[in-house]
Amino acid sequence: MSKILKIQKIEKYYGNKSSLTKAIDNISFDVEEGEFVVIMGASGSGKTTLLNCISTIDKVTSGHIYVGDEDITKLKGNDLNRFRREKLGFIFQDFNLLDTLTAYENIALALSIQNKSYKEIDKAVHEVANKLGIKNVLNKYPYQMSGGQKQRVASARAIITNPSLVLADEPTGALDSKSSKMLLESFNYLNEKLNTTILMVTHDSFAASYASRVIFIKDGKIFNEIIRGDDTRKEFFDKIIDVVTLLGGDVNDAL
Repeated sequence: MSKILKIQKIEKYYGNKSSLTKAIDNISFDVEEGEFVVIMGASGSGKTTLLNCISTIDKVTSGHIYVGDEDITKLKGNDLNRFRREKLGFIFQDFNLLDTLTAYENIALALSIQNKSYKEIDKAVHEVANKLGIKNVLNKYPYQMSGGQKQRVASARAIITNPSLVLADEPTGALDSKSSKMLLESFNYLNEKLNTTILMVTHDSFAASYASRVIFIKDGKIFNEIIRGDDTRKEFFDKIIDVVTLLGGDVNDAL
């Protein structure tokens, strides 16, 4: 398998000389094509900052981030816009759907920006909606949908361009347990059946148990890493809980 994501010795500082905070402290890791990787840690551990740097929302202070063979820490202007448009898919906790557009239009938007034909767009939208079980809401507006439906629409929008990497920031945070499980099973489908590479940040050990690998962050550094391998999801969940306990501090916060 090829490496989709390579993180090399990245650091991120906030503030100025008189008050400097080190949010990320010399972190390195790789994500292989087709992996489903989760980043966990308590609030303030640096996991969200890490995701923001990978998504190009924020810039690293030092180090390099490669997606494919491209060093995204050096991208600017139109090259950066092209990278975000073509290589990344985003799934946010608060869905980020446009209220004035239907589910169909929200999903189609990314392809419209790429100037795809109506025929191509229509085919792609219906294919992805069928895979994620949301064909029945394509003509609905966000206010007419449940939280779980909105998040699956957001997932469809994220993957419709066939991005190299899908980034998910606390995607189950605003969902009830039933909707969370449906979304995570959709992620499993995307990962296992469509070979979508997913990197997800979460506080939720249950959500993390769906991944193939979990990286734990503490105080801006990698604290531990566990691989699911042949474990059942229940066995992997138990191992995640063990590491969360070792992380110390406010365990509820880490969950």
